[in-house]
Amino acid sequence: MQVKTSDLCDRLGLAARVCRANWQSYGGRHAASGRIQTLRTYEDAALIRTTLAGPGEGRVLVVDAGGSLRVAVLGDNMARMALENGWAGLIIHGAVRDVQVLASLGIAIFALGHTPLRAGRSGLGEIGVTLSMAGNLMRPGAFIAADRDGVVVADDDIA
Repeated sequence: MQVKTSDLCDRLGLAARVCRANWQSYGGRHAASGRIQTLRTYEDAALIRTTLAGPGEGRVLVVDAGGSLRVAVLGDNMARMALENGWAGLIIHGAVRDVQVLASLGIAIFALGHTPLRAGRSGLGEIGVTLSMAGNLMRPGAFIAADRDGVVVADDDIA
């Protein structure tokens, strides 16, 4: 079931935490909602690839890539992998690439921007940690909804 961010805000009022970032929609779907899986890395895509190779189980992968727009931490091959493995969507606090192909895939992808330069592959980063980004704390297991109106996080006990 898809949850609209505006409906979530109407239902939760001030308990809905709106993420303050200039998200752009890059995927062929323009909305995603589900439980959060978090990942923190900087200008590196290896841990993201490893995570997307595992079962998504309808979760949304939220990646804090440090807001870097210098290199892309997600491209078309990784997005296809996410789709095949059951991820509901991807929210990247950083850049993506292969935007024309991303737009043709049936998965929601939100990012701050795009660039053709690929990120490194050292594998540095952390998974399953609380992120502080876009003016909010994002905890693994919390509920998140993203669409063209924005990104909203809700504590799992009220979602």
